Amino acid sequence: MKLLYKPLAIALGIAAGSIAGKIVTKVWTKVDDNDVPPEPDLKEASWAVVLAGAALQGVVYSVVKAAVKRGGAQGMEKVTGTWPGKTADDLETAAA
Repeated sequence: MKLLYKPLAIALGIAAGSIAGKIVTKVWTKVDDNDVPPEPDLKEASWAVVLAGAALQGVVYSVVKAAVKRGGAQGMEKVTGTWPGKTADDLETAAA
């Protein structure tokens, strides 16, 4: 079943990136006149703006990715009856 989950996980990852990008754009337009945070090598951008943009992107992408991945795994478990990710038993086995 984990093999069947791989293509779904890839599709969910692409969707998560798209969703996260839209959220970043929506939030950033409330903070700055530009649609997206500046690139770190943009000479005219201040350190504060560059770091704030990077922090926003990091938080949004991480949270959206985790939410989408978790939801996909739960959905797969409901459909197949098997959890597609790691379990506590997997972690114990790896630690031993």
